[in-house]
Amino acid sequence: MEERDLLRRAEDLSRRCAGRWEITQGVFLTPAECLMLEKKFRPEDGSVMRFSGGYEEAERRVLFFLPEGEEDSSTQEHLCAVHYHAFFGEPGHRDYLGALLASGISRDRLGDILLQGADAWVFCLPGVLNHLLMIERIGRISVRAEEVSLGDVPIPEKRREEISFSVQSLRLDAVAAGIFHLSRSHCAELIRQGLLSLNYEECTRVDAPVEEGDVLSLRGHGKGRLVELGGMSRKGRQFITAERYL
Repeated sequence: MEERDLLRRAEDLSRRCAGRWEITQGVFLTPAECLMLEKKFRPEDGSVMRFSGGYEEAERRVLFFLPEGEEDSSTQEHLCAVHYHAFFGEPGHRDYLGALLASGISRDRLGDILLQGADAWVFCLPGVLNHLLMIERIGRISVRAEEVSLGDVPIPEKRREEISFSVQSLRLDAVAAGIFHLSRSHCAELIRQGLLSLNYEECTRVDAPVEEGDVLSLRGHGKGRLVELGGMSRKGRQFITAERYL
């Protein structure tokens, strides 16, 4: 979704939430879209912006606006999950996504797809639940579908490493070097090759500014996030707390 359209949609949902004192929601957004809204959008007074994808570490998440005082957990009531068990095969993520989209379901109605051997769990909006339950084949493989509660979906554990380091300036090559344990010159070369994404968009500027909350993804080295900016050292270096997903 274009940034302007997404901001306009968020403004409408926030205004309706504040005016009617009810939960309003959009569709599933990409990580880049969620991050952009977190950085650039300020909700109407009386409404609180939240994102939920059915579990804590979800990548694709639905935009919600809650009346002030509403429990965040209430967003879970507006999401569903379907469990697929495959017979005589183990379809992959592409297989599931391709089959679901080919059946006519829009991507923004679907959340994350989690795989575990012959089983898969798909998060979705309630409006497409029945459609997902009718699917009997993923590619050439037969599957059985059933609705499950969000709490019954087995969530894979994500390992992360907390990192503390300092940089002379908050430029992309310096921060990436600290997060991924590489030399600054090596990081600069990888950035010029187009191998690094800043907030889910390719960035080839080694001196691009980085700020708190930014997400960096380096091909072959994983993903990290700048969690917090600390104070300055006596030599004028900026202290940083970051995390890298293993």
